[in-house]
Amino acid sequence: MELAVTEDHIPDPEAAGSAGRWAQPPEASAAPHGWSQPPAGQPRRLYGSTESQHWQPDTDLAARAAAEAAADAAVAETAPPPAAGPRRAASAVMGRVFTPELRSCPKCGGAIDWDGYCVQCGAKAPSGRDHLEEWPASWVAGVCDRGLRHPRNEDAMALEASAEPGVRAVLTVCDGVSMSTDSDRASLAAARAVLGHLAGRTDWDWNLTDLAPESATRMVLDETAQVANQAVLANSDLNEASPASCTLAIGLVSGTQLLSATLGDSRVYWLPDQGEALLLSTDDSMAQEQIAAGVERGIAESGMHSHVITRWLGRDAPDVRPTLAGVVATGAGWLLVCSDGLWNYASDPAAIAHLVRAVAARRTQGPLDLAQGLVAWANEQGGEDNITVALARIEPAVGTDSAVGTESAAAASEEAELDAPTTRTRPVAPTGAS
Repeated sequence: MELAVTEDHIPDPEAAGSAGRWAQPPEASAAPHGWSQPPAGQPRRLYGSTESQHWQPDTDLAARAAAEAAADAAVAETAPPPAAGPRRAASAVMGRVFTPELRSCPKCGGAIDWDGYCVQCGAKAPSGRDHLEEWPASWVAGVCDRGLRHPRNEDAMALEASAEPGVRAVLTVCDGVSMSTDSDRASLAAARAVLGHLAGRTDWDWNLTDLAPESATRMVLDETAQVANQAVLANSDLNEASPASCTLAIGLVSGTQLLSATLGDSRVYWLPDQGEALLLSTDDSMAQEQIAAGVERGIAESGMHSHVITRWLGRDAPDVRPTLAGVVATGAGWLLVCSDGLWNYASDPAAIAHLVRAVAARRTQGPLDLAQGLVAWANEQGGEDNITVALARIEPAVGTDSAVGTESAAAASEEAELDAPTTRTRPVAPTGAS
């Protein structure tokens, strides 16, 4: 495939010769471990579908929504008239205050109003969410980009890692549901809540191999999803017909133990340098349900409702227990957590592994450099969606034991085709996780 800005060639991910394996949905008997679908006949909302079911809040949420509506009405009756001059917006609802800083317009130097537009020339100010980079440690980094087609970035990420490579890391990616109100705020709130709840915990041994229903790992991650969901609710207007919602994908590293915890269709891949690539996560989507029913994957993932998700974080979420799957790394490779803005263009595990190896062959400055290259590649394919790529470099000692939650990767070497997707800036200075 020719690139518009370089003389190099990007490899066709679909031409990958390496092996890859799809994670399989657990059997019904595994439902206590966190994988579930609403019982037959139970109404459910499918985000992205024009056939959404009507949703009724439970008693607590209904009471909160009524109280917030009454508070808004009271404030509206007693509020003084707006003062002259630049305005600053703030919600009347406690706990959801949004007060953007006044900035200067890059075109004319005028003040930026509360709605993000210049009060003098009317130009829209660039958003700090359009392109974000995190590099908490030498072996972990991520890039979150608006892409080329969407007006705003509704993806979010939050990363944390030990200074020593391979000890512990938390990689969180959330993709806001475009049809929901304030999905950009929901995704950022959820990602930060996950990081705040997991990073630095000392009351958990970080044993990612025990996924039994009553295990510490299962309980901690179920609790983490609940915390993330509460963060979404705290940043939601409960009177909205389509309240703030987002996906959740967490990639955890504890030594050679790697774990995926997901809701929705953001994904976690294990991409070893040598051997079989593995998709750890299982999508909660209409496409995945069709695949489970026997529809060919390529047909299901290209269908009209392929990105309709069946589980998410948000007010009307049917189930916020994450699906878990783990593996023990037996060799060096990359743990990749990404939104569909990347995997839309290389869904198959073998294809995305081929792509990562090819880009990494030229993007040699570490995980941030590689993440930048993958985001640039996705934009060159069209940038149809927001794009988030979070990476952790895993380099275990030789002779580590095999997989957990999935079978171990089979040994099969492959020499990746070399390429550079585009020329980008050098990695930025390391920053802490948001």
